[in-house]
Amino acid sequence: MISNENIIKALHRSTLVAELRESEIEILLGLLTTQHYKAGEFIAKPDSCSLKDALLILVEGKVEVSAIVDNEPMVMLLKDSGDLARIISFAGSNIVKIDATIEVKEDCTVLLLERARLETLLDTHPSIVYYVMRGLVRYVHSLARHKSAETEEMSNYFYRLNGRF
Repeated sequence: MISNENIIKALHRSTLVAELRESEIEILLGLLTTQHYKAGEFIAKPDSCSLKDALLILVEGKVEVSAIVDNEPMVMLLKDSGDLARIISFAGSNIVKIDATIEVKEDCTVLLLERARLETLLDTHPSIVYYVMRGLVRYVHSLARHKSAETEEMSNYFYRLNGRF
């Protein structure tokens, strides 16, 4: 059984709850589903994904996400508490479709936030929806900055630019 403390830690590391008050975090917790998976299991496969529009938040373990995006293979390893997957499916719905395989590499616990469940708060707690989406944008921006820095470092290494290597 995963502790509530680990769930809260994962949410804070994901940046989704950075601007929420404790009472708002409690409301959001009521929307989340906790799932446990064993190593070797598949959380999602392209032809049989039961997650639909759910955002996946890693609490513990390791998960590998692989997909073809714009005819390019992409692999991402979720290994830190708070790492997110299925962001495009969560935010894009039917507009953007990415078929990904999500395989469990080490026993894991994940939180699932279905977009439809979050949207139930639009009339009663719109600020929660707003701040969660702001947190999601910050997470994606951080990921993009990190990948850009990695690309620049690799470029410097290969082409010996900027006198760094």
